Amino acid sequence: MGYVFIVPILLIGLFILLSGFFTVKQQTAAVVERFGKFHSIRHSGLQLKIPLIDRIAGRINLKIQQLDVIVETKTKDDVFVRLKISVQFQVLEQKVYDAFYKLENPHDQITSYVFDVVRAEVPKMKLDDVFERKDDVAIAVKAELNEAMSTYGYDIIKTLVTDIDPDIQVKAAMNRINAAEREKVAAEFEAEAERIKIVAKARAEAESKRLQGQGIADQRREIARGLEESVDVLNNVGINSQEASALIVVTQHYDTLQSIGEATNTNLILLPNSPQAGSEMLNNMIASFVASNQIGEEMKKKNIEKGIILKKKPKREAPPRKEEGDDLNY
Repeated sequence: MGYVFIVPILLIGLFILLSGFFTVKQQTAAVVERFGKFHSIRHSGLQLKIPLIDRIAGRINLKIQQLDVIVETKTKDDVFVRLKISVQFQVLEQKVYDAFYKLENPHDQITSYVFDVVRAEVPKMKLDDVFERKDDVAIAVKAELNEAMSTYGYDIIKTLVTDIDPDIQVKAAMNRINAAEREKVAAEFEAEAERIKIVAKARAEAESKRLQGQGIADQRREIARGLEESVDVLNNVGINSQEASALIVVTQHYDTLQSIGEATNTNLILLPNSPQAGSEMLNNMIASFVASNQIGEEMKKKNIEKGIILKKKPKREAPPRKEEGDDLNY
């Protein structure tokens, strides 16, 4: 019967003995208490404690951890904005006691400091400045957290402003402003391109008109030269200048009629188109030239006569100048 009690006692003793051994993972620290009082800190590896006397009060993670905090606050220009602050922190290996015993909930403590700093810094900035100076907000948060959390054994590695989310209506307004600015720039470029096209077209038209005028002048010059040669040829065969001019006008008249007849889709009507039209036109021109020459000659004669009369008019003699003392003679 004694063996029946010995086996359970041995098993219980073996279990109690084995419970004195425990392991601690890498980058982790275990806090050992003896009768409820802090005894020691054990690091990674196989560790030993006194069964039923010592106990593991808790384990501390020594890895770098990240806490994301969402803060809603108001900017200087009265725009509500949500900021996401990512805090990267680590428990100092030499301050595991402070990190374990001084803070009940380190995440809540860090969150409170982040809220305090963000709501003190962001209201000093306008919305555009929050986007441009988000690093300043992150630096301010890190400085405040380092000063506060170092006492509790925590080291703040980095703080990042990972997201800035204004109110949805503000975002829509900002998008409209940006779109309007881009449309304005596009309109300016389109207007500049249109101006360049207009200037280039005007220059091309001016150059075209200049060349066209030069071509017309050259054409008329060559026509005049040809007419002069034609008159000289006709004079050599005994035809006077008036008859030669009439012949040339009639010839050009028929050439014009021929060119009109060759064109199939023309809307030009030549009036008058009788054979005597060229001769009558020439006689009218000659009569006009003769009349204008006669008028010019008459005007020259009148001007010459006026000039002669003005030259023949005697000049008025000035009255004799009185000498001093003439009145005394009387």
